[in-house]
Amino acid sequence: MNVRTRSTRLALAALTALTALAGVAVAAVPAAAGTAASDSPRFLKASELPPHPTSPWTAGPVTAGQPDPLPMCFGEVLPSITSHRRFGTEYDTSALQATVVERDEQRAKDFAALLRKSLTDCAQKLMEQDPDITATQKYYGKLNVEEGAHVYGIHTASSWGSSDIGLFSVGRDGRTVTVVQWGQMGNFQHAQVADFKKTTVTAVNKLY
Repeated sequence: MNVRTRSTRLALAALTALTALAGVAVAAVPAAAGTAASDSPRFLKASELPPHPTSPWTAGPVTAGQPDPLPMCFGEVLPSITSHRRFGTEYDTSALQATVVERDEQRAKDFAALLRKSLTDCAQKLMEQDPDITATQKYYGKLNVEEGAHVYGIHTASSWGSSDIGLFSVGRDGRTVTVVQWGQMGNFQHAQVADFKKTTVTAVNKLY
């Protein structure tokens, strides 16, 4: 795996600033540039994300390679064979889908387990890496879709006043693994869990 390290502050900034980055990607990157091959797994469409109350989602191209910046919690374990798509709204909400096609089903199963461990350990690692951060998390259970999908929520609050909520899911279909991230400013009360679970089921069903 091609593993890269980012500071916790950059990871947290990625969660809240992803909307702006997504907007740049949608506006500046032609759909044909750097996109994954046509036989790659299908990705979510903007309309399949949890609905935003005041702004439509926009979707960037499906792009080969690791997202840059790497997303918090799971970004450091994404291999170079990852394909990804960013999404954004006009406000404080953003999303990302990253998908990996492994050589065989056992490797995919192991990789999905690694992603789940990264999410399970995320809050503790964030606080260990940055004493200005308080992080709490919840496990929202397993979804019955293909080989299964697991949903997590992580809230981060900083000593300088920021408060961000993120939802994450890891799902697998055969030798293909996908992880979906949704984030905005707020706390667990602002998490669109039911809608995000629907998005996750759609993402896993679309893999092949």
